[in-house]
Amino acid sequence: MTEAVKASRRMRVVIGCDTFPPDINGASRFAERLAAGLVRAGHEVHVIAPSYSKRYGTFTEVHDSSSMTVHRLKSYRVVQHKTLRYVWPFTLKAKTDQILKDLKPDAVHINSHMIVGRYLIRSAKQQGIRVIATNHIMPENLIKYSLVIPRWAEKVAMNLAWKDTGRILKKAHVVTTPTRKAATLLESAAGLTGVLAVSCGIEASKFANNSPTTNTEPRILFLGRLDYEKHIHNLIKAVALLPKSLKVKIEIVGDGGEREYLENLAKDLGLEKNIEFRGHISDEELPKVYERATVFAMPSIAELQSIATMEAMASGRPVVAADAMALPHLVHDGDNGYLFPPDDVKAFADRLLKVLTADQKELDRLSENSLHLIQSHDIDRTIRIFEGLYSGETHEENETADNLDTYSLPIGSLSKTISRSIALARRRSAKLREQAELTSKEIIARAEDARDDVRERLEEVRDDVAFAAKKLEIRVRKGVKKAADRLRREELP
Repeated sequence: MTEAVKASRRMRVVIGCDTFPPDINGASRFAERLAAGLVRAGHEVHVIAPSYSKRYGTFTEVHDSSSMTVHRLKSYRVVQHKTLRYVWPFTLKAKTDQILKDLKPDAVHINSHMIVGRYLIRSAKQQGIRVIATNHIMPENLIKYSLVIPRWAEKVAMNLAWKDTGRILKKAHVVTTPTRKAATLLESAAGLTGVLAVSCGIEASKFANNSPTTNTEPRILFLGRLDYEKHIHNLIKAVALLPKSLKVKIEIVGDGGEREYLENLAKDLGLEKNIEFRGHISDEELPKVYERATVFAMPSIAELQSIATMEAMASGRPVVAADAMALPHLVHDGDNGYLFPPDDVKAFADRLLKVLTADQKELDRLSENSLHLIQSHDIDRTIRIFEGLYSGETHEENETADNLDTYSLPIGSLSKTISRSIALARRRSAKLREQAELTSKEIIARAEDARDDVRERLEEVRDDVAFAAKKLEIRVRKGVKKAADRLRREELP
């Protein structure tokens, strides 16, 4: 239990989402980890989110190893998008009204202003409930998937979308977004003031490992949605420019509307043998894909933070990323990786080549700096900040440590003291992760043993029941035969 919970009272929090697991994207994963962190801190958490199938209603679900109540709303698939779903808005207000009346929460936290968040914030304001809003959305990401907005009108549509964002978010008591750059953008584009920069946070120990970064068998990793704004086509084109002698492998993890196009592009460039499209992977596999990578690549131009990049850093991997939006906040050029001008494929290939041909000393330096920088994105601090925002308490530290001036200073090489400290923390975290994985496997094995035992017992019971039924059937038949014989004897003269 965190110090904030010890010092105050247990809160009931409602988190509203337009996307939530099993959806796989940054906003979804943030909401999941926030909800799970609050549960572990001792709070009661209710999530309101679209259903992911025809099944809707209120369920107890386990996310990030924590049990919580999820109110699944009937939803429909967005026709022009492979994974997104939406809730029919015209009956939504009555549903959010009723949920809040029944729960009477201390705070409501909306994670988008699109549909669920839009109506939930109205219900909360009318019922006098404190509202925190976190923005993960750039209108540019959504307009691409509109069927009705022509290209010539996209700029006008974006301006209107930003104004709508501001109109909804102004109703919240506090507005947050993952980085200071995203906060500045939100303030200027949406007309807001006082937006707090609170990192999505990450539990770095889940990705800790003792495997040094190596380019002996060079491997590039991309993990995320395979959608247009991620610009994964630039990664494939950049790899095509790398020397064939490197024999580099590319692992692309995730799914989305661009997958078929990207697979065809890889074939056209003669890279189908070098690139593996993995699709979605399990949580158990996630740390391992980072661990076997030489470098993580993020060519996206519309990241308000990038949880996948943070996970790669927590795994001790260098990152090559587009110099766009919030990515320079994570990737410090020359310290833990390299930045390239957005859409400059030649520069992208050049930066990748720097990592893929670096000596071991340089790879170790880049790796250590990633581990050093990720410490400022500790999810426990993120949870503590939101606890304070929910309760309305005023704290001096309303933003995460990545907003301190020292975070942006050039690193070069870490001092030997800090380097030893990071190495020690890495070994400890890796050991904890291994123990957690073993415990998880033991639990699964025990569950399977118990299931097999129950199955065997059920089979034994079934055999016993069948045997007893057979004996009863024989006795009944004998009884009926005796009765029939007795009747016949009585009827004889």
